[in-house]
Amino acid sequence: MTENGAFENWMRTACDVVEEDIARKHERMKKSSFLFLRATFFRWAHLVKSRAPEILDLPSPLSVGDTHVENFGTWRDAEMRLVWGVNDHDDATLIPYASDLVRLTVSVRLAEFGLSNRDAAAAILEGYERGLQAAGPTLLDERERWLRDYVGVTDDERASFWEEIDGCPAAEPPVGAQSALLGGLPHDAKPERFAKRTKGGGSLGRPRFVLVASWRGGRIVREAKAVLTSGWDWANGRTNDANRLEEIVNASTRSPDPFLRVGHGFLVRRLSADTRKVERDADFDRKLDAKLLRAMGSEIGSIHAHSLELRNEIMADLDRRDAGWLHEMGNLLSESVEADFEEWKAFQS
Repeated sequence: MTENGAFENWMRTACDVVEEDIARKHERMKKSSFLFLRATFFRWAHLVKSRAPEILDLPSPLSVGDTHVENFGTWRDAEMRLVWGVNDHDDATLIPYASDLVRLTVSVRLAEFGLSNRDAAAAILEGYERGLQAAGPTLLDERERWLRDYVGVTDDERASFWEEIDGCPAAEPPVGAQSALLGGLPHDAKPERFAKRTKGGGSLGRPRFVLVASWRGGRIVREAKAVLTSGWDWANGRTNDANRLEEIVNASTRSPDPFLRVGHGFLVRRLSADTRKVERDADFDRKLDAKLLRAMGSEIGSIHAHSLELRNEIMADLDRRDAGWLHEMGNLLSESVEADFEEWKAFQS
């Protein structure tokens, strides 16, 4: 059995897998090594072990895991400030710190942006070190207003958001998902419809539902997505380990989304036009530059800095490293991912 097959069979024991979404994920994965990387974090864990085992002995903070250039977005915190940062923590767990950095670097290389691989790695590493030293959330209403140019929502995008929500087919979620969704609404909101939503890369195949409700003059949306053990823990034989999602989003260096919560085996979050993952399109590809990559690196550093003891250990390890280590490691694992992708794709034909 292939590694993908083993992982998907395990998923079937952990949640009610949406088989048509699994098929859709496979077709999507065939399109490029970048999309393959996005969809197979559990394979990355094995790749690190076989091709870069020296990473495994490094300090292991609570980490994102499935880090890549499309795993960043915006949300509103409890003070309604607009926050930018990592907004998908499905695979959060204790991981050697270099994995998040190298995986982000690899994703930039595989996505084939205009920036050179060496410059991209240098920008990510510079930002990471800054995030370790001055940890904190990226607030777009105050300190980092320049990021609005990258994540601003146009009127067309607002219209597209509601078109997508209205296009989600009606569904009857299981009782647990319904309870989780209803529990995420204001007490006087009036539920209008449950629907099935198809979204994501690595999470395709997990059940995902939305609830549209009316509240004080307009519509609001909540989404529920099944929560599983991190792909890193699965790859290391810890298939029953608890997901660390709530722990990482509420860490002391973050400014969390107050609507995000886990219950009944589902992650529930508020959806809106400006609470979203910033996905690749022509405009994003054109804008991605060293400044944005430094911000991404800084966000990862800030997440890893939650533990002061581990932060100091990471900084000491970085001081011992050659300046080009991230570029070299990125090259090594980029080639490994591309070879893994070609081997997997050949197996599908």
